[in-house]
Amino acid sequence: MDTITIRDVAKKAGVGVGTVSRVLNDSSSVSISTRKKVQSAIEELQYTPNPAARRLSRGKTMVIGAIVPYFTNPSVVRRLQGVVAAITESDYDLILFDIESEDRRDIFLRNVPRRHIVDGLLVISFTPTDEEAGYLLESQIPVVLIDAYHPALSRVIVDNIAGGYQATKYLIELGHRQIGFISDYLEDPFNSPVRHRFEGYKKALAEAAIPFNPHYHRQGIHGRSQANEMTRQLMALDHPPTAIFAYSDTQAIGVMEAARELGIKIPEQLSVIGFDNIEAAEYLRITTIRQALHESGVSGCTLLLEVMQTSVLTPVEITLPTMLECRDTTAPLEGAA
Repeated sequence: MDTITIRDVAKKAGVGVGTVSRVLNDSSSVSISTRKKVQSAIEELQYTPNPAARRLSRGKTMVIGAIVPYFTNPSVVRRLQGVVAAITESDYDLILFDIESEDRRDIFLRNVPRRHIVDGLLVISFTPTDEEAGYLLESQIPVVLIDAYHPALSRVIVDNIAGGYQATKYLIELGHRQIGFISDYLEDPFNSPVRHRFEGYKKALAEAAIPFNPHYHRQGIHGRSQANEMTRQLMALDHPPTAIFAYSDTQAIGVMEAARELGIKIPEQLSVIGFDNIEAAEYLRITTIRQALHESGVSGCTLLLEVMQTSVLTPVEITLPTMLECRDTTAPLEGAA
């Protein structure tokens, strides 16, 4: 069977190829009667426009880019699922750019924001520097940050300071005063949330007049096995913590695995709280701070599509709340007043 072309549609409808193109691109310059003739011809011939040709005719790539670090991180994957859900309702395709190093970060932030590559850009879970934000602004391409902050760029953020504060305050309310914090490296350039959650942790301690004990903080590469090792270090202290706040649910699982291997009962002997509320946290009944992972992806992509359509110049900020999810890994400290 021969491939149906735009010329076949034009001949069937009795119009020029340019008129068919304008109908396909929803141009308002085509009369209603002519539009109906073209649409009828398209349906009768079962014509499917060539995506590449449509993009060229519009002068757009019809592609949105998403720059992400730690592509295998469950929280990043959940945000991307939200992006995909939102972009499915549009005419755009999605391209992922996975950052694995500082060099790749610089390359992507300098080269991706060009109109011949993408029409809009999402930057997920890492905060650009002032210099990097400058690259993005100079490109004049619409950009939205998700789970990251820069005052010059539109963003969808989670209040990680409030989340860290909520987690720590809850443990304090249960009577715990020796509270450990296990996290990624605080100076990780890809990870601003870790610093904000640590800030919330210290804020809750200070509010309760509990001195911050640097020995109760362990930081390292993100992962269950690393969290397992950091937990072992904490529990080997002369005065080990009675509760541990893990930066992520993935790390909370590592804490729980270490406790089980050490014969420490949760929550009777050690309370554990995570952050994110990934699917595994629900299944394992981990007390955690729920952040709107999927919702942040939907909101960020929706905001980007709106900015692309309206060319809004003033940065827009959407702040999504966190919520404490009380489950089975936390309990009042035995003997606490």
